[in-house]
Amino acid sequence: MRYEEESKKIIELVGGKSNINSLVHCATRLRFSLKNTKKADKESLEKLPYVMSVVNSGGQYQVVIGSKVPDYYAAIQSLADLNEDAPKTEKKLSFNYVFEVISGAFSPLIPAMAGSGMIKAVLTILVEMKLLADTSSTYMVLSAASNAIFYFLPVFLGITLTKKIGGNMYVGGVIGAALLEPSFTGMIGQEKLDFLGINLNVVDYATTIFPIFVAIFIYSFVDKFLRKIIFRDLQLFAVPMFSLMIMVPLTALLFGPFGTVIGDALSQAVMWLIGKSALLSGIVLGGGMPFMVMFGLHWGFSPITLENLTVMGGDPIEGMAVAAVFAQIGIAIGFYLKSKKHSKMKALAGPLALTGLFAGVTEPIVYGLILRYKRLLPIVAISGAIGGAICGVTGVTMNAYVFHNIFSIPVYTPKVGYFIGVGSALIAGAVLTYFFGVKEDEMTDFLPETDQGEDDFQETTVEMSANVESTTETVVYAPLAGTVIPLKEVDDDVFSSEIAGKGVAIIPTDNKVVAPFDGTVVAIFPSKHAIGLKSHGGSELLIHIGINTVNLNGEHFETKVEMGDTITRGQTLLVFDREAIEQAGYAMTSPVILTDAPSMETLNIINDSDSVTPATQLFVVGSSKEDTNQ
Repeated sequence: MRYEEESKKIIELVGGKSNINSLVHCATRLRFSLKNTKKADKESLEKLPYVMSVVNSGGQYQVVIGSKVPDYYAAIQSLADLNEDAPKTEKKLSFNYVFEVISGAFSPLIPAMAGSGMIKAVLTILVEMKLLADTSSTYMVLSAASNAIFYFLPVFLGITLTKKIGGNMYVGGVIGAALLEPSFTGMIGQEKLDFLGINLNVVDYATTIFPIFVAIFIYSFVDKFLRKIIFRDLQLFAVPMFSLMIMVPLTALLFGPFGTVIGDALSQAVMWLIGKSALLSGIVLGGGMPFMVMFGLHWGFSPITLENLTVMGGDPIEGMAVAAVFAQIGIAIGFYLKSKKHSKMKALAGPLALTGLFAGVTEPIVYGLILRYKRLLPIVAISGAIGGAICGVTGVTMNAYVFHNIFSIPVYTPKVGYFIGVGSALIAGAVLTYFFGVKEDEMTDFLPETDQGEDDFQETTVEMSANVESTTETVVYAPLAGTVIPLKEVDDDVFSSEIAGKGVAIIPTDNKVVAPFDGTVVAIFPSKHAIGLKSHGGSELLIHIGINTVNLNGEHFETKVEMGDTITRGQTLLVFDREAIEQAGYAMTSPVILTDAPSMETLNIINDSDSVTPATQLFVVGSSKEDTNQ
């Protein structure tokens, strides 16, 4: 209630709801795009006790709030009828962006797909063990639970894709749902159909991927265009109405058939390769599937697999690709065996291996291990190719759509070829990883945490031991490698005036942010350009990468942790593309500031004008200046 009342005053003083074009927020401030800045009352805004400052810069009217900015942002979004369905900031179409969209669309669905796949595996086991009949009502209910996510995939993808690309995500879901609506599906197989005189060929879009991807991509432009030409007060119903009237017929007439043609062509190409050489196709699918996962391409095989299951009763593609999954599990097992007790890698690799074995979800292995240790790239390819070749030669097929895990063993035939293939992939992955997977200079995370970084930090520890005394102090290490400058030199009034907090700024020379102390992640901003942390001692720290980089809307940033995660010093929190950000015209000066009053009062800056690494101490919090100079 408090934030709503205070937000009403902010809306009033920026000129009212009708004066707001859009609103975003960064780590410390509300960033309004106003129709007329002259209507805003800066003096009255700055008198509000919950507003620190007001800055009119870069085409944005910035109201500085501090750490509570997300609460005010949410309240203003609701009160001013500003919603997430507004058009997204346009991103450049590129190879990386395409795969970012694919990955972003499927990522929210992975838990539902994994859970549904596990139900399928359990049902298969129960039927094979004669514990449940596949004609019983119990089976039908559970089968519905396992099939729904796949059957209605166009609906779910319509929502997740639109959220990623732009537009109203529920309208995107309706576009997908229209293809599955009984009146539409009732026309499947009928001849001489038309829409306004145009020939109409209705096909079954259940479980398909390609049509909805094409449709939502076009819809994002249609939504943007309609919002430009339709009067604002009519947009609530007019934009969705015209969007559906345009997109559903276009999808049925053009995009749907076009996507189906692409899917058929890809299916034919893969099946042609399988027909030519089971050995070669096994090598390609087993060795190449992890790389397809990295780029999101593996989802393109889903409609082919579903088609093969329907027409042929079994799918040879997944029968070979299963080897890639067990090769990745082998890599996690290899690292688990390689790492010492009480090490970070032991704690990481074990759960990753179990997740792969029991759920068939290996994306964490790909992104958490394989892409981190480049030696694993050829290892996963070789291991998967060995297993895939064996599965291909022995004719292994997957006979129900499941995630590849130990519970889904009953759906593969022949069993002998399957066990030899996946066993070879797993063993090869584990053995090669154990002996060749990591360089000697990359072994830090494989050692017990009490010994980690001893060589790296010994010099700094000796140097600082005479200066820092306490066991109750919070020592803040540099979260970035680079050059330190005082906050007063930052080209941003909010930071340079220390309104947002006290600390320093770092001009980074590297592309990652690491934890400066042991603590907790308390804030991750949607634009990923800033992260808030809290130490075990209670100090609150904000790390803000670049100036005005909130405008990039997350492009060139990738978070490695989630809200509420417990962190340890030196752990990677966020990575960014420094060169790309600079090329986009943004300064990389990155404030590192304490935002809670008790920490600011007892802050002693150790380093504010020198080069630093994550082994360098920046601040000491909780002791007097005399203590730090003893």
